[in-house]
Amino acid sequence: MQITTGKGINQLRLNERIEQLSRIGRIGETGVCRLALTPEDMDGIIQVRLWMEEAGLATRIDPFGNLIGRLEGTDPTLPILMIGSHIDSQPYGGRYDGAIGVLGALEVVQCLMENGIQPSMPIEVIAFCDEEGSRFNKGLFGSRGMTGQLEEGELERQDKNGVTRCEALQAFGCSVEKFAEGVYATGSIGSYLELHIEQGPVLESLDAPVGLVTGISGPLWLTVTIKGMAGHAGSVPMAMRHDALAGSARVIAAFDDMVRADPDAPTVGTVGSLRVFPDSRNIIPEEVSFTVDLRDMEMERRNQLEARLMNVLDEICSQHGLTYSLTEDTNSEPRYCAERIQAAIRSSAEEMGLPLPELMSGPFHDALALSHVCEYGMIFVRSKDGISHHPSEYSSPEDIALGTEVLYRTIRQMCSRLPADIESSD
Repeated sequence: MQITTGKGINQLRLNERIEQLSRIGRIGETGVCRLALTPEDMDGIIQVRLWMEEAGLATRIDPFGNLIGRLEGTDPTLPILMIGSHIDSQPYGGRYDGAIGVLGALEVVQCLMENGIQPSMPIEVIAFCDEEGSRFNKGLFGSRGMTGQLEEGELERQDKNGVTRCEALQAFGCSVEKFAEGVYATGSIGSYLELHIEQGPVLESLDAPVGLVTGISGPLWLTVTIKGMAGHAGSVPMAMRHDALAGSARVIAAFDDMVRADPDAPTVGTVGSLRVFPDSRNIIPEEVSFTVDLRDMEMERRNQLEARLMNVLDEICSQHGLTYSLTEDTNSEPRYCAERIQAAIRSSAEEMGLPLPELMSGPFHDALALSHVCEYGMIFVRSKDGISHHPSEYSSPEDIALGTEVLYRTIRQMCSRLPADIESSD
């Protein structure tokens, strides 16, 4: 089957922007470190904002640190069509995670303008602040902020250097006193679309450059703190120890075993961060904190695993004379993409002669936050070897261009058709 992009996006311009942005916060040959609300993040925002303004968009940075570029529609009373992603990264991340969604969205809107297409509704291109959550251990900050979903205590969260999110926002030039002004009114956002690398191996296994996302699995993030008693590593007998790290290791191993128990289930579980106190070679660890990331498309199964983890914590801490506490950092149910937007994406791919496998997203995205206030859709681009959150993360320029072209054609459809029009034609 012949795959064509036709007259649409400017692949060269898109690729050059992706490469230029990847140089900001560069680690080694291909790695990127642009932690949220850092000078590197600001440098990235400044560059993307410049491109937005060159394209003719009106730009602003809202109180939550989101960069927003706006194209007015013929009817300003219609709900906004949003497109975007994020440009913050993991500490040891890659060039494409989030970035292709922001720059792809900009390319789409710039092509609309160059082709003389004015949308009926306003379109906003957004680079959301702190999607990753790697600095303050809770992500989707900008997208949750603008949709009124922030929780108590978020501004007091600290990074590993003791800097609070509030302090980081203020250093970024954001006024936390104006949060209320940055929240979008109910019903003012009509739809949200996001282009993103898959971050997994499914599309590559199917030899497909682009995929249609049908939903996002529900993430549960916990922080577990286990406490014991410090002592000299050379003088306290093994039978008399209350070693917080040894107990934590047993909990972590048991958690990994339980998540792997059903190889046919899409469940995934990860312990990705661990802190030890006092963190000395010859002192028995007194306190250990570690993160738990548990995701599944079925809430019943995820809840059962969470309950089993609580039982394991009780049993192991009791056996080793330890105590534990935990905090819930994120808890979301699976969210499914709007069928009318999926239909528009499918028809756009059909125009191009492009096969479009359908798959769920294990990672969460800003679309997860937007799904609570509007309809949403997502397009995935193939990831080489399924690798992401690593400098070797790679999606080819050709695949990114195809995904962006599908997004462009989808947005072009939605520019001239209201929700009622699309529903009546389904």
